[in-house]
Amino acid sequence: MEQQDIYYDSSEYIETSSGNKVSRTCVLCGSQNIVLNGKTIAQSECVFRGDLANINIGRQCVLGKKVIISPPYKKLLSGGAFYPLQIGDNTIIGDNTIINATVIGHSVYIGRNCVISRAVVLKDCCRIEDNTVVPPETTVPSFTVYKGNPARYVDDLPSCTQEVMMEATKSFYQHFKPQKK
Repeated sequence: MEQQDIYYDSSEYIETSSGNKVSRTCVLCGSQNIVLNGKTIAQSECVFRGDLANINIGRQCVLGKKVIISPPYKKLLSGGAFYPLQIGDNTIIGDNTIINATVIGHSVYIGRNCVISRAVVLKDCCRIEDNTVVPPETTVPSFTVYKGNPARYVDDLPSCTQEVMMEATKSFYQHFKPQKK
């Protein structure tokens, strides 16, 4: 099935020299600590909390509308500390999702309305279904599907998941086009 073209108002997006397309309605706190490695799309009203710790987002990722990305924290006797957040290449994060994970691997699909709690590790090639809450300090193995509140293992993914995600993110980027004037 061929991806349909998605048209956006080019005046509402900033396109960087590395091909990132970031909505002007996104909130980038601590922008000096946020790295988008290229051809990543951040749709409207996303929030990046780079003021807390470094955020590194891989190549060719798709961030849906109203995604909140905040580095994880750890409570210490002396207070608390925030840790860097790493998101791998070819990852899709659905609308209205909150990310507070430590690591999200390559070729990961996260559905809409999800909460990825503090210090979660999502290994490469996993899938989080819509409306899922992944509890703090959970590790989701590669090639698995998690669903529910709290998230539970429900299925395995095929070995071709990485290729499928690479094609999906590449196709989304190619079909995300400015409106013709």
